[in-house]
Amino acid sequence: MAQLLNFSEAVSRIKSLREAAGRQEEVRPPGWFLLALEGRAPWELWASVLSLPVLRQAPRGDGHPVVVFPGLATGDMTTLVLRNFLKDRGYAPYAWEQGLNRGPRPGVIEACVERVLRLSAEHGCSVSLVGWSLGGIYAREIAKMIPEDVRSVVTLGTPFSGSPRANNAWRMYEFASGQSIDTDPRLAGLKDPPPVPTTSIYSRTDGIVAWQCCVEKESARAENIEVHASHLGIGMNPTALYAIADRLAQPEGAWQRFDRSGGMGLKKLLYLDPARGPRFGVF
Repeated sequence: MAQLLNFSEAVSRIKSLREAAGRQEEVRPPGWFLLALEGRAPWELWASVLSLPVLRQAPRGDGHPVVVFPGLATGDMTTLVLRNFLKDRGYAPYAWEQGLNRGPRPGVIEACVERVLRLSAEHGCSVSLVGWSLGGIYAREIAKMIPEDVRSVVTLGTPFSGSPRANNAWRMYEFASGQSIDTDPRLAGLKDPPPVPTTSIYSRTDGIVAWQCCVEKESARAENIEVHASHLGIGMNPTALYAIADRLAQPEGAWQRFDRSGGMGLKKLLYLDPARGPRFGVF
């Protein structure tokens, strides 16, 4: 009888694992409604302008260098607001200076690694990496290659797990990179977290990538922060900017998880609990 019970439990466990795998495979790109909501991106920029008095109360940095990587098919102009904010908060922000982000083409990753190494040597300290969307893939992979020179990684709407087709930009990626999304060997291992403090900032109302693909497995040095933002505007969204400043301001070697408490409950309203279940069956 005990053997039958053990066998039954094993079968039940296998079914549960298969169901979980099925749910993983069922993740789809955001639908037309969320895609249409991407039109709110310009309003997020204006929200940041109006929020400047509050944003200037964000934690100040210690002057260490921060390299900011742009998203797919965009360049350094799109990260100008973010870099100016980081400069105002006391950091030494740097653009990636590789033109339009067309994916990890030959020589680009190598140039980025060399730049991080050079900045680390010039400043005499490790470098933080902030990446928006595809730029976050660069940040994570570079941190894996030279962890001793990377202080922390922050990604914004970066899909590093799940199906590479669970987004509305995979065709653009194939066109820009010249690689098939299904056979590109560089996509293997993206879900493995960097061996440095890592924060994934994402939005369940992202209209470009499925938010489930942006969720990191939380650990002692990896976390998720959920914000109300569009994909095209998350890099200039005031709540995302404040969270970035909060994460980068931590003393090196003393990284702590993001604290959603305080502000008379306002932080819990602005920064939702990533562990909560989906609402309305979608987000």
